[in-house]
Amino acid sequence: MIEVQGLTKRYGPVEAVRGVSFTLGTEQVLGFLGPNGAGKTTIMKILTGYHFPSAGTAWVAGISVQENPVEVKKRIGYLPESVPLYGDLTVDEYLSFIADARLIQRDLRKKAIQSSLVACGLEQVAGKPIETLSKGYKQRVGLAQAIVHDPPILILDEPTSGLDPNQIIEIRNLIKDLGKRKTVILSTHILQEVEAICSQVLIIHEGRIAAQGKPDEIAGTLKGTDTWELTLKGAALPEITEKVRSLTGTSAAVSLTEGGVPGTVHVSFTLSRDTQPLDGEGIFDWAVSEGLKILQMNRKKLSLEDIFVKLTGEEGAA
Repeated sequence: MIEVQGLTKRYGPVEAVRGVSFTLGTEQVLGFLGPNGAGKTTIMKILTGYHFPSAGTAWVAGISVQENPVEVKKRIGYLPESVPLYGDLTVDEYLSFIADARLIQRDLRKKAIQSSLVACGLEQVAGKPIETLSKGYKQRVGLAQAIVHDPPILILDEPTSGLDPNQIIEIRNLIKDLGKRKTVILSTHILQEVEAICSQVLIIHEGRIAAQGKPDEIAGTLKGTDTWELTLKGAALPEITEKVRSLTGTSAAVSLTEGGVPGTVHVSFTLSRDTQPLDGEGIFDWAVSEGLKILQMNRKKLSLEDIFVKLTGEEGAA
């Protein structure tokens, strides 16, 4: 549905996007992540035909953005970060204006507007001026204008920015529902939002792709993906240190401290990429073979926030 190859965008001497390539199929929701200024909005503007790339190609629904931007725009619903609303119009007047701009046939216009009102939960405020609505409802109106022509692709830039928690949940559920039948690119700084909605993640840093795929897949490529925390009983601290090294190897980061209960030791170790993966059953068998008792065991995986910081922080930049 969307194919991007070697996309580059320069603004004078500044290279905002640097050789970005990715593909996105139908009925997928892509979470577009990155720090401010990473190039996310620039890429979305290129995909919508608002900007042309300096180099590379972008294809939307099999159509070249550079060669036929008008046809591309017909197939995309776009919600920019600042929604372009006219406060003095009522909701249905505004959607009628958008339907006219989208060249929806007159005999189909009423049905298209009603469908977008229902999909976005706007029936009760259809006759109200937009300027009188809450920010949450204004965001709903922005989404309604993006889907009024029933496009197969939605590109949403910070759709929940500035909303309260209840409004965020409402918009999030709406986007999740739309993703069941459309291709969606969602740019956001709310990582929990990506985890709740998105089937794929693409992390942009300094104009380049830092990682892409499912969060678990990305985590698997990073050093130190699993951290285990154990409370052990059955040996003194020096002896347990040696036993733990037999389990983790010398490359793993291990921390051991005496427990609050006499005769117990708290152990924390992070496996490196080169270490054989471990599961709970394997650790239990190891403890039995070493004459140790496991009083507590907890496995911590990298969260999407951990991944984001690793890839876009000082460590990732280096």
